[in-house]
Amino acid sequence: MTRAVLRVSVCPCVQEPILLKQTFKSAGTLCIKLGDNIVEYDDAFRLYITTKLPNPHYLPEVSVKVSLLNFMITVDGLTDQLLDMAVSHEKPALQEQKNLLIVQV
Repeated sequence: MTRAVLRVSVCPCVQEPILLKQTFKSAGTLCIKLGDNIVEYDDAFRLYITTKLPNPHYLPEVSVKVSLLNFMITVDGLTDQLLDMAVSHEKPALQEQKNLLIVQV
């Protein structure tokens, strides 16, 4: 399987068909319309959008069309995860009590 990475600024007229996967069959081939052009579409195509912004804000219209993943790692977040794992291992009853309190709130 070939994987290609392409970094470009995408025209808004092209974004909608890609995000919504508006594909169709033409002469037995899966195609997608990008602007005025019709191009072949591969089911294995994946679009990854990245940003260097620490806390990006996306419009609701975009958020409903994509899956957002936050890979931001902080020292406090890692500390909380490690503490949570240690408490789960050492004192499971305390961890269960914490989980019940979270559910109640």
